[in-house]
Amino acid sequence: MQINTIPPVKPINQYRPYWAKRFGTSKMLPMSREEMDDLGWDSCDIILVTGDAYIDHPSFGMALVGRLLESQGFRVGIIAQPDWSDAEAFKVLGKPNLYFGITAGNMDSMVNRYTADRKIRSDDAYTPGAVAGKRPDRAVLVYSQRCREAFSDVPLVIGSIEASLRRIAHYDYWSDKVRRSVLVDSKADILLYGNAERALIELSHRLGKGEKIADITDIRGTAFLRKKIPEGWQEVASTNLDRPGKVEAHVDPYEMKMGAGTSCETDAKKDAEKDEAALPAGTQVVQIVRKPKADRAFQVVRLPSYEEVAKDPVLYAHASRVLHLEANPGNARALVQKHGDREVWLNAPPIPLTTKEMDYVYDLPYARKPHPAYGNAKIPAWEMIRFSVNIMRGCFGGCTFCSITEHEGRIIQSRSEESILKEVEEIRDKVEGFTGVISDLGGPTANMYRMACKSPEIEKSCRKLSCVYPGICENLNTDHSALIQLYRKARNLKGIKKILIGSGLRYDLAVTSPEYVKELVQNHVGGYLKIAPEHSEENVLSKMMKPGMGAYDKFKEMFERFSKEAGKQQYLIPYFIAAHPGTTDEDMLNLALWLKKYDFRLDQVQTFTPTPMAMATAMYHSGKNPLRKVTDDSEEVPIPKAGGVRRLHKAFIRYHDPKNWPLLREALKNMGRADLIGNGKNCLIPAWQPLDKTPPRPVQVATRNRPVPVKANKAKAARPARRGR
Repeated sequence: MQINTIPPVKPINQYRPYWAKRFGTSKMLPMSREEMDDLGWDSCDIILVTGDAYIDHPSFGMALVGRLLESQGFRVGIIAQPDWSDAEAFKVLGKPNLYFGITAGNMDSMVNRYTADRKIRSDDAYTPGAVAGKRPDRAVLVYSQRCREAFSDVPLVIGSIEASLRRIAHYDYWSDKVRRSVLVDSKADILLYGNAERALIELSHRLGKGEKIADITDIRGTAFLRKKIPEGWQEVASTNLDRPGKVEAHVDPYEMKMGAGTSCETDAKKDAEKDEAALPAGTQVVQIVRKPKADRAFQVVRLPSYEEVAKDPVLYAHASRVLHLEANPGNARALVQKHGDREVWLNAPPIPLTTKEMDYVYDLPYARKPHPAYGNAKIPAWEMIRFSVNIMRGCFGGCTFCSITEHEGRIIQSRSEESILKEVEEIRDKVEGFTGVISDLGGPTANMYRMACKSPEIEKSCRKLSCVYPGICENLNTDHSALIQLYRKARNLKGIKKILIGSGLRYDLAVTSPEYVKELVQNHVGGYLKIAPEHSEENVLSKMMKPGMGAYDKFKEMFERFSKEAGKQQYLIPYFIAAHPGTTDEDMLNLALWLKKYDFRLDQVQTFTPTPMAMATAMYHSGKNPLRKVTDDSEEVPIPKAGGVRRLHKAFIRYHDPKNWPLLREALKNMGRADLIGNGKNCLIPAWQPLDKTPPRPVQVATRNRPVPVKANKAKAARPARRGR
């Protein structure tokens, strides 16, 4: 595998500060003209528009981006949750000198507002008082339109998870169709995707020096519109890389397939010399010269156009597969996709941040509290993370239903031990209400800290979709010693009573280190530990790219053994997904029987939500499996789309709820499993129905992107827990 020649990148903390650095650091980034006046500003260089409330903490995207730009010398203002019905709300800070930075917030606005059943949620965790309706549907589009109305000549820069996952033509679950790239519909000038710090800083400084945004086309991790492929680039059709159909190989008439030094090769040379000698005098022999292979750094992969993928689900699944195969910063090529007469161009993914750069980002002077404008209003998302610490980002798990890998990448970016411990001390000393308990020391996954490929060269050339599926890669370093040391040092800090691990645990990695499991179980579990097997059936797990239940069983045995050694009664709380692509009614029945066997009674249901760009979403839309080559006659994946089927799959997980028994009885009879209806110990549900005088209460449904409290049975009742990987 040829790898890109990646030029050295400039560390993000080594740029010469913008001239406005002289204004110093603000206690809070301004949200009003009055605050700007207090800071001595006549204008903002950059204005960030977000669908979230402004909380000055590194777990909130706008705060992190704002403080990062401030550290580079720019004057940054924030417009949080503006009234999108009127462009006047986007003029409150005046006209920005450089650009508007636009995001929907920490969550996709559609996932934030709608359940997996497309019902409107009654609350918003990122809004003061959890008030719903403070952000529009498809917020990036709406905010972009209003910014254009407010100041038509100001460049628009869009980013964060909503824009990042919609950078090419994508299936939209809420409208049930393939939509155009968000770049086309928003009319933004440029899109920053993935870990955008490096691109954001370079872009801002170049704009600050007077470059036109239309001329900035060479920054990794950016996407923009252009009319044609520039000179010097070689276009490669995605269908040549991974053909969506049976294709006969073309014979190259100029290729000599002979071994060096063979008699065939010698005879061929003699024949050629003989033929040349027989030609008339003065005849010039034409030499056939094969075109040299272009540098991958100047290859662009052409995806099927928006018009093609909108009409053909197989081509859509093919495009999704190719995009994911071109995701490694070490070997990824640029991508291009035609939308009408315009080209959506995606530069190669950004280079991951080093540990020093991660420390720089997280060590900035965050106030660690909501903006004073919100008064005493509770903001649930803030309450959940106020005592937690993010130690890394990225995930190499590759779970097909999850957006973490698509957004943050597969390469783990870890902070230093010193930086993490410093943040723990800052929480202890600065955050109001701290009682000595750190609620989480983790990230997208609790136990991938400092894990990486054993070989940088292998890492650069790898095209695997996961480092842990179907098994842990032999080149992956799964050493947990750095994380164990971090846990021990953190809990020994003065004033720290307890360090809990709230992030989801990758248990197939954990079992490779019994020392880690022991450390975790005996010191960092508050009675309950959440993990995510997601399902019990292998054919479903294979569509998720999740390990089989053997790894879960092994972890469960270690968990119980180490808990017993410590004299503690502790419980595992598993998470499962209903209605995932590849799931049949029989699969859900088997999961229900597994839950009953272990006496798990889950209060809430994880229902699959097709988020843009996820591999499982491509399965949902196409009925094909993009984990393998996609063709018209390739593997068909059963898709639980119908509302009745999705309700049934949720009911199987909540088999213990009497409200679900009528539906389950009918289903079991239709499946020929009436033997599971009755009062015997081997029965799933009883034949009788209790008299329920209380009005029906709707089952609370949660998506993968949302905090989900889970409870076990009465003997094992768990307190609310945050949803993790």
